[in-house]
Amino acid sequence: MGPPLKLFKNQKYQELKQECIKDSRLFYDPTFLPENDSLFYNRLLPGKVVWKRPQDICDDPHLIVGNISNHQLIQGRLGHKSMVPAFSCLAVQESHWTKTIPNHKEQEWDPRKPDKYSGIFRFRFWHFGEWIEVVIDDLLPTINGDLVFSFSTSMNEFWNALLEKAYAKLLGCYEALDGLTITDIIVDFTGTLAEIVDMRKGRYTELVEEKYKLFGELYKTFTKGGLICCSIESPSQEEQEVETDWGLLKGHTYIMTDIRKIRLGERLVEVFSAEKLYMVRLRNPLGRQEWSGPWSEISEEWQQLTSADRKNLGLVMCDDGEFWMSLEDFCRNFHKLNVCHNVNNPVFGHKELHSVLGCWTVDDDPLMNRSGGCYNNRDTFLQNPQYIFTVSEDGHKVIMSLQQKDLRTYRRIGRPDNYIIGFELFKVEMNRKFRLHHLYIQERAGTSTYIDSCTVFLSKYLKKGNYVLVPTMFQHGRTSEFLLRIFSEVPIQLRELTLDMPKMSCWNLARGYPKVVTQITIHSAEGLAKKNANESVNPYLVIKCGKEEVRSPVQKNTVHAIFDTQAIFYRRTTDIPIIVQVWNRQKFCDQFLGQVTLDADPSDCRELKSLYLRKKGGPTAKVKQGHISFKVISSDDLTEL
Repeated sequence: MGPPLKLFKNQKYQELKQECIKDSRLFYDPTFLPENDSLFYNRLLPGKVVWKRPQDICDDPHLIVGNISNHQLIQGRLGHKSMVPAFSCLAVQESHWTKTIPNHKEQEWDPRKPDKYSGIFRFRFWHFGEWIEVVIDDLLPTINGDLVFSFSTSMNEFWNALLEKAYAKLLGCYEALDGLTITDIIVDFTGTLAEIVDMRKGRYTELVEEKYKLFGELYKTFTKGGLICCSIESPSQEEQEVETDWGLLKGHTYIMTDIRKIRLGERLVEVFSAEKLYMVRLRNPLGRQEWSGPWSEISEEWQQLTSADRKNLGLVMCDDGEFWMSLEDFCRNFHKLNVCHNVNNPVFGHKELHSVLGCWTVDDDPLMNRSGGCYNNRDTFLQNPQYIFTVSEDGHKVIMSLQQKDLRTYRRIGRPDNYIIGFELFKVEMNRKFRLHHLYIQERAGTSTYIDSCTVFLSKYLKKGNYVLVPTMFQHGRTSEFLLRIFSEVPIQLRELTLDMPKMSCWNLARGYPKVVTQITIHSAEGLAKKNANESVNPYLVIKCGKEEVRSPVQKNTVHAIFDTQAIFYRRTTDIPIIVQVWNRQKFCDQFLGQVTLDADPSDCRELKSLYLRKKGGPTAKVKQGHISFKVISSDDLTEL
């Protein structure tokens, strides 16, 4: 069973179609009229625009002709630059385009049953967390008989022109498509989760290990139904679409249509001096200006392969404009990757994706205000919404996406399209349950770009632990809605932090409501004891306060362990000490290495300290080998930390 479907303008496709068939008429959409307001917000198009149905444009029109990806698409005289590569990208994965164009065979023209054609189509978009079905008629804007927006080189194919019209209707008009990035469009078409990879920043041509790691990630994404496109940066407007020395176009988007890791047989190992080939196949949506370097159509590499070799290795070209490149040349020539991860595939489950709708709101009470502005506004920044999630294992990639509510429908009344948005990520205490109020010990683990786009992204390899993500607008004191999505290779737990401190309850009153809050960071445990020189020490921490305790990850084979483990405790009194124990993980029974006992009074110094480990029994117990470095902060204001 698929996700819930929302009907745009509450138009029901089947009912409208049956009414048209019954009345022997073509559908005319009263909610998106064939007039100037459907084209632009507040300007007129020079030249006479005539809205025509496909059968008035060509003979034998079709929604799709042959294979959906076989034909090149043209931008059109008024087309939008990002639309054509987005269409081509969508066509790569059947699982995506058949969702965007539902029951495409049922929607197709059937010359055998002309009385069943009613000029009505439907398309589906993922929009701000919902799948929305948009119904349109088949009237398309033309000048002198030619489509003014995108069209196919197969002149009787109309899927992209009709899809573009439905998208324009969803967003308000055709002009609303201006300025959209290719990732904005692909995400709206598919519901995928996008990230942008800076190839030069990744230094993939220099760092061999990182290059093969990138290949592994792209292979996994593509084989799971993801969509990938790439481009070469154009330093200036004058260099847009200028050809490089190897036949590629600057500022132009290419679509990945295959990716392969190929094991070579004995004969080919000798030919290519390698046991494996790492290859990507790309496609130019315009069907021209192909790659002319190694593995290009007439290169010597192909001469080394028989037709049987090509078939066995899977190195085939399916469409015009396609070409193969080695991973090395791919990393050397392209500057930016747009990687859209398929997070809606039921085969792979939904456990990896977490999403939540939220909003920035304004309130006179600082504790209730949820619009604090960006990180530069230090006094109000933490008044923004806060979301905590747990990474259960070290070294896994986490992709975070923040999308704001689309405001383009308000452009006619002079409102901006988008606010400048972004978010900050902090590594926090392992047992945090309440909102952050000050950033004393938390590590700033990442920050997104701040830009006035629909969506901002951040991709990070994170250590095991708890993280708080703070979505923000650049300016404080504004209201808007947002959608936060987090995608991980391992399950995470995402929830909003809504409370500032423990609730006042009968239970709390009976056992004593907290009067002191204490944060502690254990930086390191050093000089730990070994029983003998050959023994391995695998230390970990147990931080205790009353009945509550926090355990750190185990550090392998070291007597000088770096932990940077954080904990926070709400205490009824400073008479309840905080005890930090160091243990050695062993096969059968863990070994106690020592502990320190802290009063952690609000008047204590908040700087980094070091104390020797002691035996159990309090601060006056016998000293043991080793010491810990730590920082502790206490306050009798429960909303300070």
